[in-house]
Amino acid sequence: MNIRIGTRGSKLALTQANLVADKIKREKPDVNIEICVIKTSGDIMQDISLLQIGSKGVFVKEIEDALLAGAIDLAVHSMKDVPTEIPIGLEFAAILQREDARDILVSKGNRKIEQMQKGARIGTGSMRRAAQLLVMLPDLQIVSLRGNLDTRLKKIETENLAGVIVAAAGMKRMGLAEKISQYLPIETMLPAVGQGALGLEIRADDNDLCDLLAKLNHVPTNTEVTAERSFLRHLGGGGCRLPIAAFGKLEGDKLTLEGLVAAPRGTGIIRDKVQGAAGDADELGKKLAEMILERGGKKLLELVYK
Repeated sequence: MNIRIGTRGSKLALTQANLVADKIKREKPDVNIEICVIKTSGDIMQDISLLQIGSKGVFVKEIEDALLAGAIDLAVHSMKDVPTEIPIGLEFAAILQREDARDILVSKGNRKIEQMQKGARIGTGSMRRAAQLLVMLPDLQIVSLRGNLDTRLKKIETENLAGVIVAAAGMKRMGLAEKISQYLPIETMLPAVGQGALGLEIRADDNDLCDLLAKLNHVPTNTEVTAERSFLRHLGGGGCRLPIAAFGKLEGDKLTLEGLVAAPRGTGIIRDKVQGAAGDADELGKKLAEMILERGGKKLLELVYK
């Protein structure tokens, strides 16, 4: 069996693709695997904000196109980058067990976020992170960042930043956990939808590969991510134009889903949560979205889509 895995060309993306390749080989040692690097719009246009590019799918579209065209057999995605609607003919065969879903701070002098001076320059390319940071410390100066993980970390020095906020999952997968100054608790920094989870996308008619990858599926993570993506989908999928966050936690058969929508500068944050059975993940996402829309989320979304 031959499997061509498509991925972005960053060190983190290649690390994740190789992680998946290793897991597949453990299940089927005689498989031949080729890693295929595909440049996406998001990788090429690093000097343009995601809001200007105008699509949450800028890190996956070209990879999905290659999958549909038969140039690759399997796409490895960070689920936080995947739009809620995927192309006809594709499906997710597995969601791997989630790495740490939290955001983290890497800072000069190993300072914690609550120790930052007034006006401290904090780098992030995420409106979600910026909005929640400004709720904690309204006097912070948010500096917009794009680029791969190494580039963003280097900008602490090159851009004279007090620190940067990135995902814990990427830092851990890259072996950089010792550089972490602070793990930001879920209570104050709700993660992006799907953060920390890797999804394995294939053509829907590739039954043999589907059967193989099903062995890698982590049911609790899949359940949590299903609820989070349902929440985003029922909000209209506006994750690039407005700060939106969600985190599902499965304990036994009980699923807790927390989500928020906020104005870009952290004003008017609307946050709520629901609980229910694991089997109702999709319905819980819909219910939470409706609750937040009714509490003012609809007005926020209408403002950005005028």
